[in-house]
Amino acid sequence: MAIKTLDISPVGRVEGDLDVRVDIENGRVVNAWTHAELFRGFEIILRGKDPQAGLIVTPRICGICGGSHLTSASWALDTLWGTEVPRNAILARNLGQIVETMQSIPRYFYGLFAIDLTNKNYRRSRFYEEACRRFAAFTGKSYEIGVTISGKPVEIYALFGGQWPHSSYMVPGGVMCAPTLTDITRAWAILEYFRTNWLEPVWLGCSLERYEQIRTYDDFMAWLDEDLNHRESDLGFYWRMGLDIGLDRYGAGVGKYVTWGYLAHEDKYQKPTIAGRNAAMIMKSGVYDSFSDTHTLMEQSQIRENTTHSWYDEGSADIHPTNRTTKPTVNNSKDFDNAYSWSSAVRHQDFGRLEAGPLARQLVAGGNHGESWQHHDGFILDVFKHMGGASVHLRQLGRVHELVKLYRQAEHCLREFKLNDPWYIKPTEKDGHGWGATEAARGALSHWVEVEKGKIKNYQVIAPGTWNIGPRDGEGKRGPIEEALIGTPIEDSTDPVEVGHVARSFDSCLVCTVHAHDAKTGAELARFRTA
Repeated sequence: MAIKTLDISPVGRVEGDLDVRVDIENGRVVNAWTHAELFRGFEIILRGKDPQAGLIVTPRICGICGGSHLTSASWALDTLWGTEVPRNAILARNLGQIVETMQSIPRYFYGLFAIDLTNKNYRRSRFYEEACRRFAAFTGKSYEIGVTISGKPVEIYALFGGQWPHSSYMVPGGVMCAPTLTDITRAWAILEYFRTNWLEPVWLGCSLERYEQIRTYDDFMAWLDEDLNHRESDLGFYWRMGLDIGLDRYGAGVGKYVTWGYLAHEDKYQKPTIAGRNAAMIMKSGVYDSFSDTHTLMEQSQIRENTTHSWYDEGSADIHPTNRTTKPTVNNSKDFDNAYSWSSAVRHQDFGRLEAGPLARQLVAGGNHGESWQHHDGFILDVFKHMGGASVHLRQLGRVHELVKLYRQAEHCLREFKLNDPWYIKPTEKDGHGWGATEAARGALSHWVEVEKGKIKNYQVIAPGTWNIGPRDGEGKRGPIEEALIGTPIEDSTDPVEVGHVARSFDSCLVCTVHAHDAKTGAELARFRTA
């Protein structure tokens, strides 16, 4: 059968800056290209600015995870200036990021992913009618409560940061807040509301304590069969329907995974350095290579960017982000043999292309590397091995599995605050290089800053989307989403929902109306609402 090429623009629901081209043969994707369509240029905006401009500008990179950018920007200046960060401030930074990610998970699942389960392609599934009752956009019973409840955790963020999104309460040397006992009490109440009104009764169908007993694939399957409330919870229902419609059978990707680690330990990172970061994170950093079944720590010195297939005039060599100059080209056209995206291709100097995101975090959490005290959780790694690797389906489980452990970390922060202790220690500014990193909801995020004569000389950001959405690298190797699309079954080329499943399993950010075009004739094949 002849190869059919589809251009799908855009592919998602939040922002309109990702297009996908796929070649389809015999009903399956045989080649794919992801191309970021929007140049924003935050690195250029920050040139020549005050070093602390990154605290104001970079949280505006994203309206859903600005706290993660603020976290990275703050730690970057901390490592540059050699600050001392009080214990309370580390806890406050962690809490802000935790609750921001907690809001993202139900918002993503119900608002961006699960509504596709109501697609007409699944009308033959025995779960279809119930999926429509639960997940239909705006009217589904779970959609309504899930999207609504997602706003509660960031109320805690606002108690500390003054607002959400786009707060700048984290600064080099600490935080610009001093919460009262009333603030802490309100935060506890909000956290409890999230648990008792959605997390336990709707999402899990059980207590947090019961869910925390799940350590292996077999434990999870036993949990499903143990109680009707478990099977009929949104998690249990999704898992069963996903298997029924085959979401476990495609979307594998590159098979190697990365996380910077996140949540600095309040007693182990009060004098932050780049070299000391890995040993001070509660959630450890690492690279998991599924082909050799090995875990290694991730170092910022090992990262490389390549712009061979990107619209930048920066050569074709692999370079460290600090050596980039961010020189965009003008009058660009898509040339899929050459440059076709505003994203660079990010790779590890030894392991090549890596997938970032919640699945990566959980696979790394299963490793025995790192410090003995660091968080260890082998559940998702065990499921990964039982199911033969990654898939659309497993990415969802990896993402939502984080909810309970993030909830526990939020509790820890609220318990550990000592309200009469310092929240900020004024630093001494100086020139030099700094680096800060964390895990945003969507994956590995890092900021590099170079300050010269008191002004920003170079600022570079590699976001989760850069890892996952990036085009082919200098060796012609596909990016993670491009590779994950290979083998995807397409039931109806006028409504390629399966392509959306794969892209959205990485939580790529896009908008509400999708237009599918035949790449050869330019004719619009379909226009359909996705939200």
